[in-house]
Amino acid sequence: MTAAVGVLLVAAGAVLGARAVLRIQARVARRLIGKPLGEEPHRADKTYKKSQGDPLDLLLLGDSIAAGLGADTAKQTLGAQLAKRLAKHSGRAVRLHTAATVGAETSMLAAQLGGLPVGYLPDVALIVVGGNDVTHRVRVSESVAHLGGAVEDLRSRGVPVVVGLCPDLASLSAVPQPLRALAGLASRQLADAQRAVVTELGAHAVSLADVVGPFFVSRPDEMFALDRFHPSGAGYRRTAKALLPSVLAAIGYADTVPVGHFPPRAGVTPGWLPAGSRADGRVIDADTSDGRSRPFRRAAER
Repeated sequence: MTAAVGVLLVAAGAVLGARAVLRIQARVARRLIGKPLGEEPHRADKTYKKSQGDPLDLLLLGDSIAAGLGADTAKQTLGAQLAKRLAKHSGRAVRLHTAATVGAETSMLAAQLGGLPVGYLPDVALIVVGGNDVTHRVRVSESVAHLGGAVEDLRSRGVPVVVGLCPDLASLSAVPQPLRALAGLASRQLADAQRAVVTELGAHAVSLADVVGPFFVSRPDEMFALDRFHPSGAGYRRTAKALLPSVLAAIGYADTVPVGHFPPRAGVTPGWLPAGSRADGRVIDADTSDGRSRPFRRAAER
């Protein structure tokens, strides 16, 4: 055997060994990121600030982040914390309905929508999904096609949509290298593709990697739950605070959004929106002289 052949065999062995390591690491990550053994999210669905009346219906779709896995109590989940903030800033009660499921991939959004109560039409929907697509190596094109389908479904019903883009999995310090770096690259690629699709379809997008990612990197003991994969109550509080500006903008309670938030593309007004609609999902109330935007109303109230 020549020296050159020997070098090639050693290199091939190293590649195969690296792939074996990645497969083992990915198996562990999929199990822990998807659903730690025996854990279920707290149910936080109820009406928040009921005394304020005129309730807004908030729908959460997606994976374990949207479901609130990792929070110690129901009030610490993403849905509960976002609902309370939305009620405070809108001056209205907020009815939370969580259809998100732990371990969900983007392909499961259609089933979550299909499982909603008959006649249910939320005032705004929040989707957070993508992490499980990365760990299960779902093609980006396939993932965003499913996301686009869910956004189209909701927008065709006149529902404003906000999408929390796939988090940067490179912040998961519990995932060993080199898998963490590869997962980080894949999650950022997916987030970029998600943003392009949803803003084209008239939805708002929020870069979780930009608006909350730095907190998870600099304060991992505070931001992560004990499993080191899902947000803690503090992590969900920070995430809810970061998502709120786009949720408010989507239903007409804010005109601008901060850095890291992406409104629907300028000039994009999908044909299924009601007459007088703006591309960002808000409807101009023809009865107001000042032209201020008003939130979508449920079908029964229109």
